[in-house]
Amino acid sequence: MKRKLKSGHSRQRTKLGLPDLEHAKVAVIVSLRSFESQRSYRHSIDEFVAWYCSAPRLSFNKAVVLRYRLYLEDRHLAAGTINVRLAAVRRLAYEAADSGLLSPDLAAAIRRVKGAKKLGYRLGNWLTAEEARTLWQFPDPATLKGTRDRAILALLLGCGLRRRELTELTVDHFQRREDHWPSLI
Repeated sequence: MKRKLKSGHSRQRTKLGLPDLEHAKVAVIVSLRSFESQRSYRHSIDEFVAWYCSAPRLSFNKAVVLRYRLYLEDRHLAAGTINVRLAAVRRLAYEAADSGLLSPDLAAAIRRVKGAKKLGYRLGNWLTAEEARTLWQFPDPATLKGTRDRAILALLLGCGLRRRELTELTVDHFQRREDHWPSLI
């Protein structure tokens, strides 16, 4: 991992091989709690590793990560997508540094790579607060099904849950405070 220089000092590698990158990737994935984050980071890191390994003799440093950002921008990806992918690469650098595969100075320099600027505004059909309130009030609270549907909508809207996350909730995910069950852990 460290090479001895003629002066007697040691230096960490900057050219990481596939096993090193895989080791750092596993460390990143294990450190994430959310399945969605794990999935996103795994995809982002795999894409970066494929790009990184396609060019011979690249060192893992700030200049290379800047080149990767330019590569992503040339693919006309959205700023949010580019920023998520760069976040995964930054995390990969820190895990490589923590494992002794990369110099902490290089990891810090990689962290300073700026993300893409988000211009304009978000597209899509976003609900206003009033629209969300109307949607939540639509199910009939006098029926059991209506009460269930209101609870589902309240969790989706209030907690920003994805549908799959909602379906995986159990009683253990809720926290009781002051004789109420309102808080998700």
